[in-house]
Amino acid sequence: MNSDSFRNRRNGFETMDGGGRTGTPKKPLPSKKIIGGVVLAVVLIILGFNCTYEIKEQEQAVLITLGSPQAVTEPGLHFKIPFIQQVRKVNTTIQGLAIGYSLDSEQYNEEESLMITSDFNFIDVDFYVEYRFSDPVKALYASKNPLGILKNISQSCIRTVIGSYSVDDVLTTGKNEIQSAIKEMILDRLAKQDIGVQLVNITIQDSEPPTQEVMEAFKAVETAKQGKETALNNANKYRNEQLPSAQARADGIIKDAEAQKTERINEATAQVSRFSAMYQEYVKNPVITRQRMFYEAMEDVLPDLKVVIEGSGGNMQTIYPLDSFTGGSDDGNGSGSGDASGRNSGLNRPSGTGQDAFGSDADGTEDPDAP
Repeated sequence: MNSDSFRNRRNGFETMDGGGRTGTPKKPLPSKKIIGGVVLAVVLIILGFNCTYEIKEQEQAVLITLGSPQAVTEPGLHFKIPFIQQVRKVNTTIQGLAIGYSLDSEQYNEEESLMITSDFNFIDVDFYVEYRFSDPVKALYASKNPLGILKNISQSCIRTVIGSYSVDDVLTTGKNEIQSAIKEMILDRLAKQDIGVQLVNITIQDSEPPTQEVMEAFKAVETAKQGKETALNNANKYRNEQLPSAQARADGIIKDAEAQKTERINEATAQVSRFSAMYQEYVKNPVITRQRMFYEAMEDVLPDLKVVIEGSGGNMQTIYPLDSFTGGSDDGNGSGSGDASGRNSGLNRPSGTGQDAFGSDADGTEDPDAP
């Protein structure tokens, strides 16, 4: 090969062969510097994108350095060493899972929802469990399937609590108490497992008997219970309306009784005081006090009495009003005054005795045989 042929081939042209054919010219090959620059730029771009990562507000990250995990909780842009450190992100928002039905198709799952109560009745109960990841490192490395563990714990606690309540409590009035008991039990078991998952809340979505006939029977029972509650409320309302008036009447009766009691006590106290004073006077002058007491008693008794005088034969009776013996007249002209005075003198001093009507002698001394 001569020098011209070598020069032409080097320049990209093919020399003529012996047959006189000429070759097509070849493109010039790129230089090594250009290839090296392109490769370096690609490597730098890859390294630039692989040395930073971003954490959003509702998530946390786990930075893994040669197999050693470390939690990164602050949101924003962070740096890492490419190919040496790896990042795994965990969603820390409140999430939920359904027990007894499917969230996507909203179809019942009888294997999860069918349960038995303490009174040996079957019932379908659906629950919704709300949870969040509290520790991203434990959520990733403490267990292989933390959500599966949470669901199994929830189902176990649900069946345990439902089995201790009657079917009426599960269907009607005991739902809040059941939810509280289940939540407390799940929290206790999750604390023992320590898998980085926190229970937020658990609620009963629906509870009903498994068959239509039983459902109708429970509805009838519920209607009867509501009627009972209505009757009780009406009775309590009537009682609350009547109690104040009855209490007012009772207070009035008590006040009247207390007033009468006070009046009787005061009256008895006055009588005792008067009797005591009279007894003191009687001790000092028994004869005079006895006469005064007799006079006072006669003043009260005699005006209402009538005097009956019988004749000597026993067949004649004449009724005279008492005022004729006290100075009054029957005919209005005073004709009976003398007769009445004579009779009064006979009443004041019985005949044949030297005593007056009060058992005392004429000189005022007391007769021991007098009444």
